[in-house]
Amino acid sequence: MGNDVRPNWDSPRHFVLACVSYAVGLGNVWRFPYLCQMHGGGGFLIPYMIMLVLEGIPLFYMELAIGQKMRLGSIGAWTAISPYLGGVGFASVVTSLYLCLYYNIINAWSFWYLFHSFQSSLPWADCPLNSNRTGALLECETATSTKYFFYRETLNISPSIEVNGGIHYGQAMCLVLAWGITYLLISKGVKSTGKAVTFTATFPYVVLFIYLIRGFTLKGAFSGITYMFTPNMEQLANPYTWINAATQIFFSLGLGFGSLIAFASYNQYNNNFERQAIMVSLINSGTSIFASIVTFSIYGFKATVNFENCLERMRVLLLNSFDLAEDSISLDTVTDWITKLNTTFPEEFAAIEHKIETCDLKNELKDAAEGPGLAFIMYSEAIMNMPLPQLWSVLYFIMLLLLGVGSMLGNITAIVTPLRDFKVISKMSSLVCVFCLLLGLGFTTTSGNYWFTIFNDYAATFSLLFIVLFEVIIVSYIYGIKRFEKDIEDMLGHAPNLYWKIMWLAVSPLLLICLLLYYIINYILGGTPTYQAWNKHLGKAEPMEYPVYCQLFIGLLLVSTVSCVPLNALYAFYQKRKQDKRLFICTAINITNAGMHIYT
Repeated sequence: MGNDVRPNWDSPRHFVLACVSYAVGLGNVWRFPYLCQMHGGGGFLIPYMIMLVLEGIPLFYMELAIGQKMRLGSIGAWTAISPYLGGVGFASVVTSLYLCLYYNIINAWSFWYLFHSFQSSLPWADCPLNSNRTGALLECETATSTKYFFYRETLNISPSIEVNGGIHYGQAMCLVLAWGITYLLISKGVKSTGKAVTFTATFPYVVLFIYLIRGFTLKGAFSGITYMFTPNMEQLANPYTWINAATQIFFSLGLGFGSLIAFASYNQYNNNFERQAIMVSLINSGTSIFASIVTFSIYGFKATVNFENCLERMRVLLLNSFDLAEDSISLDTVTDWITKLNTTFPEEFAAIEHKIETCDLKNELKDAAEGPGLAFIMYSEAIMNMPLPQLWSVLYFIMLLLLGVGSMLGNITAIVTPLRDFKVISKMSSLVCVFCLLLGLGFTTTSGNYWFTIFNDYAATFSLLFIVLFEVIIVSYIYGIKRFEKDIEDMLGHAPNLYWKIMWLAVSPLLLICLLLYYIINYILGGTPTYQAWNKHLGKAEPMEYPVYCQLFIGLLLVSTVSCVPLNALYAFYQKRKQDKRLFICTAINITNAGMHIYT
């Protein structure tokens, strides 16, 4: 398979940066802060760090060791152990392919927001005028200007997955640009990737640090940070807290996609991957915590602005409804005046009671958004209230782009490396990029965001747990822990200590089995899968059940990856039988010829 001419990273530093750029992605910025808030703030860090030690670092170490030892991509590495196990590699490639199909659309959204940031007024700061130009558009007023820009201007979203209005050409061009950059950075293999990750892995930290300094100077920033890290220790008794901590570690490190195996396959044979595995895992988790501090300093500012705007609306309402002096009510006394006026003038107050809002800073802080909502809607809403919003918008969306591009390099490498090993598309990375681009155009249609949600929720969840469980079982019980231990000793000069062996033999497999069972039970008991459909009349997303054909497609996504393992084993068995039969026939012919020769 050409191991003798396999290229290497220019230096171990490039390999580490590639792993950091791949592992540190959008999930660190939007999913970890959401989970940390949902599960008790600082209390969530306890199960998170425990799962990092029990699951994240050992499995990360294992994949790097396999890649560096075999010097092959995921398919070749597992096939080298046994022809019957190559399906694990195929499953990784299929899962990475699914991820590539939809992941770059997030980069397209980032490009869209970045391009719209170079305006005198940010387009999501105000609602557009209605057709009569007599006021703001009703849909935008009902929602908010930031939600309207995301759902209507960016996605041009349809009311359901069953309604499709064609391609959003602006988004399609941004997607072409995202794939063009991905191809340029991956086209020359590890040489070009190594140079690219030097920038994609480091610049996001510069932006985060700038945002951290700026966040600390914003009004209400420390309210957000305090709320974020105030521990709710009761959450430790909640099994979902531990399950979400385990899955966040698992997916954040990028286990099971084959990217880490592919990256490690370009290492020198004696590279110290043990130290690098620990280093990258800690950097990844540290980045999640760092990004949470930045996110919730911004979020505290946003919540404070919304809270004070609510108080101001109530202050103006009371001043206009009652004969009061302009300076008689301040923001600090609005709540007291509402209670006082309700008691003193019950009839007059009853007339405006339906307009009274409950202004509560804690409720504003609780109103967290997950996924794109946090990354695009919440941040863009906070940015527009800052001085020089265009500057902060450009910095933020450049950071999102670099995080997304860094992860895409790992995803593409997981596909291209195994194909190059088998001389399938040697020096033809463009085919993979063009293929993914053409299929990815479906996500730029008006119903594309709903299909994006399907892929995001189902294409790389259950299948990854299944893949990594197979990987750890193969290494520990089929390839053999003793043999694996000798391989590591041969590469590093010392054998792995008892901690690693206990994790690989028992703890990590048990955790993966528990996670698999959780997903299966949750899927069975969860009823008909639902998605969030945009209701323009209400100005918000509402849950809606997937139609039957979407449910069948979800099942196809799950089966297509998992089935690679048994199908490849059957194919290997068939090839073995075929080879044995040919060998038997050849042997019989040779024996017959030899007998005739002796007779003659």
